[in-house]
Amino acid sequence: MAAIIALLVATPILALAWEALHGSSDLWPHLFAFVLPTALIQTLTLLCGVGILVIFIGTGAAWLVAAYDFPGRGILEWALLLPLAVPTYIIAYAYLDILHPIGFVQGVIRATLGYSSPREFRLPDIRSMTGCIILLGFVLYPYVYITTRAMFLTQAANLIEAARTLGTRRSQVFWRVALPLARPAIAVGVSLALMEALNDIGASEFLGVKTLTVSVYTTWITRSDLPGAAQIALAMLFLVIALIVMERWARRRQRYSLTAQRNRSLMPRKLGGFAGWMAFCSGFIPVFIGFLAPAAYLAVEAWKRFHLAGLSGQLVSEAANTIVMSALATAIVLVFGLAVAYAIRLRPGRFSAVAYRLSTIGYAAPGTVIAIGILIPIAALDQFIDRRAIDWFGFSTGLLLIGSGAALIYAYAVRFLAISAGAADAGFSRIPISFDQAARSLGENATGTFRNVHLPLSKTALAAAGLLVFVDCMKELPATLLLRPLNFETLATHLYGEAARGTYEEASIAALAIVLIGTLPVIVLARVGRQKS
Repeated sequence: MAAIIALLVATPILALAWEALHGSSDLWPHLFAFVLPTALIQTLTLLCGVGILVIFIGTGAAWLVAAYDFPGRGILEWALLLPLAVPTYIIAYAYLDILHPIGFVQGVIRATLGYSSPREFRLPDIRSMTGCIILLGFVLYPYVYITTRAMFLTQAANLIEAARTLGTRRSQVFWRVALPLARPAIAVGVSLALMEALNDIGASEFLGVKTLTVSVYTTWITRSDLPGAAQIALAMLFLVIALIVMERWARRRQRYSLTAQRNRSLMPRKLGGFAGWMAFCSGFIPVFIGFLAPAAYLAVEAWKRFHLAGLSGQLVSEAANTIVMSALATAIVLVFGLAVAYAIRLRPGRFSAVAYRLSTIGYAAPGTVIAIGILIPIAALDQFIDRRAIDWFGFSTGLLLIGSGAALIYAYAVRFLAISAGAADAGFSRIPISFDQAARSLGENATGTFRNVHLPLSKTALAAAGLLVFVDCMKELPATLLLRPLNFETLATHLYGEAARGTYEEASIAALAIVLIGTLPVIVLARVGRQKS
């Protein structure tokens, strides 16, 4: 079963490579001349800008709450995670209206400065590369904050004390001791943030940045050019591989060892008075920009829309579509994740390890890459089923798999299988092998041991993984846009369509629902973080 699951996950990648390399060789010169240079330059510029910003915000916030004690520190520890609840396309959607030239913010600024119209004074247009970098940076910095804060909290205080006794000033401790030790954690967090930035389609398109992801979408949807989309997606896959290689290279020489002496956690330095409040304000800025301001805007606009027209039946059906598809995908992902993780438990070795690795590669690939890779074999299978149905039964099945949403669930499973497989493997690793031996000595077979021992002891980790998978499926935009059936809308695609038309108030309720549901895994993550610290 693990081998079959690994093959299902690897099939879209193999199909993508086959279509790109054998589909239409005449397209490569056109892509290299007119599409890829611009898209690649804009993508690399976006990734470099977002990478620098998330390092600055995430590492600074992590050091602030780990090394200093000030009023409101306990609130900031979990509040700094809240931007994770806001998908990138929602942050762009919200700020396009918040910072509109005739909007409330710019109106207040003009009134304060004595100007009467946007022609006399207006802020720089947020529809730009700079605007996209800033907004994505303030949404994605928690990936660096989580990993780096954990490193700061767990690194031994005696290392810092040793540095102080060797003459290192308190102001240099961060640069000379803490930051070098945290480099592997920063590299992991930055790689995750850049993967999300590369996967983004809504924010980049709304803000006028033509990335590789946007190019894939427009090539397939606007021009109906599947080979061209596959070739651009293959270029994206090479970029993802380059990011992974760079992340591994960045921490290639990082090694850690434990001493016999018991390590002590870092004790925060007390800040009071003006310094304490300045520290709180500094940590509050990312929370305000990345979560509070867009969430407040969505709440106000949603209330206006609800008060004016109530809750539309279309929105209810879209919410039902979102829940049903996400729930089905979550159930499949959990079963598949349990299978590949339990295979390692039952038969540890190279074969099960390779199956596990292959099963989790989808999480590193952007949603557009997965969607195009799935579209190729699924479309071929739909045509095969349709021809056989006509030959054998005399009627056409049409696009059975794509039209039923099976292709979309397949994409969700490939994209997020790594979450459940990782959680199941982590849960199983905490169960001593002696439990298995005891159960087998009492007459249980492998299935009974799994049902009566492993599953009950791993249910907490699996429940958390299921919540994460459900929310990620609900927020996923690129794969949903490319693989959804005709006339099938989810909350994410509804929001995308309304924002593309500029009717922001129509999508506010959908956006607010996504943000509110997205806070659930953030709350779980914050509770786990407090227990560990």
